[in-house]
Amino acid sequence: MLINFVHLGLIDYKDALEIQEKLQLLRQQCKIEDVLLLLEHPPVLTLGTGSKHSNILLSKMELEAKGIKIFETNRGGDITYHGPGQIVGYLIMDLNNYGKDLNNFVCKICEVFTELLKEEYNIDAKRDRGKYTGVWVGNEKITAIGISVKHWVTMHGFAFNVNTQMEHFKWINPCGIKDKGVTSLQKILGTCQDFDILNEKVLKYFCKVFDLEPLNTDINSLIYGNI
Repeated sequence: MLINFVHLGLIDYKDALEIQEKLQLLRQQCKIEDVLLLLEHPPVLTLGTGSKHSNILLSKMELEAKGIKIFETNRGGDITYHGPGQIVGYLIMDLNNYGKDLNNFVCKICEVFTELLKEEYNIDAKRDRGKYTGVWVGNEKITAIGISVKHWVTMHGFAFNVNTQMEHFKWINPCGIKDKGVTSLQKILGTCQDFDILNEKVLKYFCKVFDLEPLNTDINSLIYGNI
C-alpha cells in the first residue's frame, strides 16, 4: 500500500494539530490515502486524556517566562514534552487496513524504533509490555507514543528523542512517570546526530515494518486538492 509522506520541518504545535484534523476528516471520507507527517516542534507541553496537571513541575509564571504553551489533546497518555531535536511523527491512518486493532498498531510503531535502533546503532531497545507505553532503552524512554482514533482513523503518533534538550524534561513528570527516566540518541551515543539522516531512517523503518511504499507529497496539494 502507498502512504503519503510529508516532511513539515519545524512547525508550531497548534498549526500541526489543525493540519492533522483536516487530514483525518479527508481520510475518513476516503478522499486521501494514509499519511505520515514527520516534523519537530518548538518547546511545548501537551496533555493527553489521562493527564494530571500535577505532573507539570513549573509554575504558570515560570512557563510563561519561557514562552511555553500547554495544549490539551484527545490522544491517550499523560503529559509529554515536544521540542527541537525530537522527531515527531503524526499518523493519519485507517485502522480498517490494520485489523481494527489499536494495540497491535501501537506495537508495530514500537517495532519501528526497536528495529531502527538495533540495526543502525546496535542499541537494544524494547517496548514495555506492562503499564507503560513507548520504547525504552534500559529504564529510560527514548520514544513516546500517544494515539487517538475517530471513526477508525488515527491522529497523533510518536516522539523520538534524537538531539532533544534533555533538561527540558525536568519541567514535567514525563508521561506521568516518576520512577523512570528519559533518554535520547545523542545522550546514548555521546554525539549530536544528523537530524536529516535520522528522519530518513525513521521513514525507512516505518515503511518496512508497516509494509508501505512512501509517496512524497506536498501538504497544500494533499489538503486543498482533495476538499
